[in-house]
Amino acid sequence: MNSLTFPILRLLADGQFQSGEALARHFGVTRATVWNALRDAESLGVQLFSVRGKGYRLPEPVDFIDAQQVYSALGTRGAQFSLEVHDRLPSTNTYLMQQAAAGASHGTCVVTELQTQGRGRRGRIWQAGLGNSLTFSVLWRFDRGAGALSGLSLAVGVALMRALQELGVEGAGLKWPNDVLHDQGKLAGILIELQGDMDGPSAAVIGVGLNLRIPAAMRAAIDQPVTDLHSIAPGPLNVSQGLGTLLGHLSDVLAQFQQSGFEDLREEWMRRHAYHESPVRMVMPDGRHVDGVAMGVAPDGALMVQTGEGLQRFSAGEVSLRSPA
Repeated sequence: MNSLTFPILRLLADGQFQSGEALARHFGVTRATVWNALRDAESLGVQLFSVRGKGYRLPEPVDFIDAQQVYSALGTRGAQFSLEVHDRLPSTNTYLMQQAAAGASHGTCVVTELQTQGRGRRGRIWQAGLGNSLTFSVLWRFDRGAGALSGLSLAVGVALMRALQELGVEGAGLKWPNDVLHDQGKLAGILIELQGDMDGPSAAVIGVGLNLRIPAAMRAAIDQPVTDLHSIAPGPLNVSQGLGTLLGHLSDVLAQFQQSGFEDLREEWMRRHAYHESPVRMVMPDGRHVDGVAMGVAPDGALMVQTGEGLQRFSAGEVSLRSPA
């Protein structure tokens, strides 16, 4: 990657035009060097406007992560985290899984300005252009084994809901097992990957993607309804302070989960269940589907669905809202 690409993008973060000559003068390089750095940005999927006589600008202002603001928002809970801010990563989860295997410390948080190969559940792609999504992963080590971490993705969902409420976002709901919805559009997703033995100790890499501003072209490339904070928040969001708010609530919920598992968080999750007592279709990993009515979740995080064969538990599968006949 061109070493000037992100320093130049930071100068363009206000969304105003900057001439190639001014950029070259600022960095003490030639205009050709600036041009090459911006071509590198475009190769990463960053859209740039270029107008003769005016220069270059980004389509919208971009709020880059400021580590000090994140720690300021965390307050005393900042001591629980070690924050790494990257310009670009293929996937924060993949990177942190590698670091975890090499002994990375509990509470390591990796956030990237641009994620180029983000992953969702069941191999899906997480779309995340520059300034469009807050993407981060947190390493959390547990005394218990991986087999005792059922319901962890639901617990993380509770933390996201608490944070969104503090940020003034109303009307969001949780979709089992790892999505946050608003008006049936996906606002955020959770991807958890585990390391360790079934009997313990174990480590979880908790990946979160939160839509900040989804442009029309990106919406067209996503195969499900989506929404973003820009559309639903009561006012502008400082992304660094927002990340600090999210991490603070995540630390609180994970401490509770470490002590008593998902069971103590279950009622709070249920109050935010977007599909509670609604007709749903469960699509199983082998392609089968089961229709029924979502009745909530069990203490271990399994989804309970009332079907024609009675109340059934689902620990895996994809749930979708089914229109009444």
